[in-house]
Amino acid sequence: MVGAVLTQNTAWTNVEKAIVNLKQAKALSPEAIMMAHPKRLATWLRPSGYFNIKARRLKAMCRWVVQQGGVRRLAKRATPELRHALLGVHGIGPETADDILLYAFRRPVFVIDAYTRRIFARLGLITGDEPYETLRSLFENGLGSSAPLFNEYHALIVIHGKEVCRKRPLCGNCPLTDECPSAVSYKAAED
Repeated sequence: MVGAVLTQNTAWTNVEKAIVNLKQAKALSPEAIMMAHPKRLATWLRPSGYFNIKARRLKAMCRWVVQQGGVRRLAKRATPELRHALLGVHGIGPETADDILLYAFRRPVFVIDAYTRRIFARLGLITGDEPYETLRSLFENGLGSSAPLFNEYHALIVIHGKEVCRKRPLCGNCPLTDECPSAVSYKAAED
């Protein structure tokens, strides 16, 4: 859950550094994060960027988790109810809520992120500017309802988006080149 908040607008490698800082400070629990002085917490989170904002968001989420009786009690809630509650927490939007639901609670909720939009727009399967919920429903209806499948599929999208279908894509390394209408224009630019 901490990672889902910290990964907002930053690379996972930087989030890992912030999490290591929290572990070294023995502050990787809701109670420890709530008790931490805001400036100290922000210092631990510095590698994740936007550290003052993320410190406030992380404190808000931890306070909410504790008020709700902890993660075990939250895990007993139905997915729609839990998602609705998460969206009511300061700093948690749809992508972060779905990230928490999929990875922390192992719920079959598909995460729509910038990589998903970029890859599927380049493939011509979406325009890329559809509302979040429209895309989430599209993926969930198309793939069925399987948290392990969503987890793996999303992880593969992230890897492909980081390594190949970047902002400046490496179409020559892409296994989807034959199916990708965007590949022709990007390959011409590579040459």
